[in-house]
Amino acid sequence: MTRWMITGASGMLGTELAARLRVGGQPVLAFRRHELDLRDTAAVHHLVEACRPDVVVNCAAWNAVDEAETREDEALAVNGTGVRALAEACGRVGARMIQPSSDYVFDGTALDPYPEDARPRPINAYGRTKLAGERAVLETLPCGGYVVRTAWVYAATGHNFIRTMTRLEGEGAAPGVVGDQFGQPTWAGDLAARIVDLAGSGAPPGVYHATNSGQTSWYGLAREIFTLLGADPVRVTEISSKDFPRPAPRPAYSVLGHDGWRRAGLPPMRHWREALRESRVLAAG
Repeated sequence: MTRWMITGASGMLGTELAARLRVGGQPVLAFRRHELDLRDTAAVHHLVEACRPDVVVNCAAWNAVDEAETREDEALAVNGTGVRALAEACGRVGARMIQPSSDYVFDGTALDPYPEDARPRPINAYGRTKLAGERAVLETLPCGGYVVRTAWVYAATGHNFIRTMTRLEGEGAAPGVVGDQFGQPTWAGDLAARIVDLAGSGAPPGVYHATNSGQTSWYGLAREIFTLLGADPVRVTEISSKDFPRPAPRPAYSVLGHDGWRRAGLPPMRHWREALRESRVLAAG
């Protein structure tokens, strides 16, 4: 039976992944941030060697996109240098490593979904640090490193767009939401399931895109949320990125292609609308 180790286990993906593995009877060691800090290289190596897992899924990350613009060195210490330390530790014990990454490694200028082999070109500090983590895994573990890019992740816990829109609808708000950024809302439960499937598929190492299928804008997603909540979607108004400036520039189009799943013998993940309806995240508020 596969022995799993999860870092960043208190986040959206880590929580869903640990729960899925435990329900399936899989042995899993899940470590939260205060239990394992990726910036502590000695601790990383000691813990991996003590646990000797078969698969390590690194859900630990610096995810504060805007803060990374002025604190890139700190973000890189977690998303890049820390990931390399974990990959090196995996190499020592012969463990495979799955590294979740981001659509933000792309610049958003494409007109069609980005394939797995598209050349990354991040336009913000967060994307640069996530790309550093990708390269660390692929270089350090050429025979056992997997990069799983995802996007617009949400869950019943943690800070995410779905929960924010649900709260605003309950407060009677009429939010203005950006309509010129396009991507793929992805339920953390589906993402966790795909990571488990990938680990058991015998797929070759490399890059995979794990997002729910289809695409929409933040505005389109907000209207769908209001509709599913039984509210009038007309309450949501469309604004542009220029109307909502952020410290870190966002890619205008970061839709990911899913051709890589053919290598794994797995179908693409289901449509984002179906996942949203069945996730129960809206009911959780």
